[in-house]
Amino acid sequence: MIRPTVPADIPELRAITAGTGNFSKMELQALDEVLADYFAENAALGHRCVTREQDGQIIGFTYFAPAPMTDRTWDLWWIVVSKQIQARGIGGELLRYAEDGARAEQGRLLMVPTSSLPSYDLTRKFYLKNGYAVAGVLKDYYADGHDQYLFSKRL
Repeated sequence: MIRPTVPADIPELRAITAGTGNFSKMELQALDEVLADYFAENAALGHRCVTREQDGQIIGFTYFAPAPMTDRTWDLWWIVVSKQIQARGIGGELLRYAEDGARAEQGRLLMVPTSSLPSYDLTRKFYLKNGYAVAGVLKDYYADGHDQYLFSKRL
């Protein structure tokens, strides 16, 4: 079941995110800030955060939002699935939910930034498999030698 995220979900969302092993301490702190801002004001500004449950247990989430100063472009900020059940279709389900949510708001384009690190190889393949194209690569974006891949998909 996919449902709106509630504040009580935050500790489990953070634990799932940390458990993937893909996110740095700085990124986990950013997630804390993103979720705090979401409940404080950003939900009212059109941001969306949903939680995926299975048998009453939280197993993933996604966060997406309209991109400021654009004509109906949306950004996918986070999509996380518990490491224990990755590669079983949950990520694709959450991605489709975000795409459908943006479409329902007349979104025309969904943008997804991700890392160039080898640990993100499967992530990049996931977006390609789901119809995304590499819109660009920003050299040294995250740090020297750590590029940002920017994926896009027309909705």
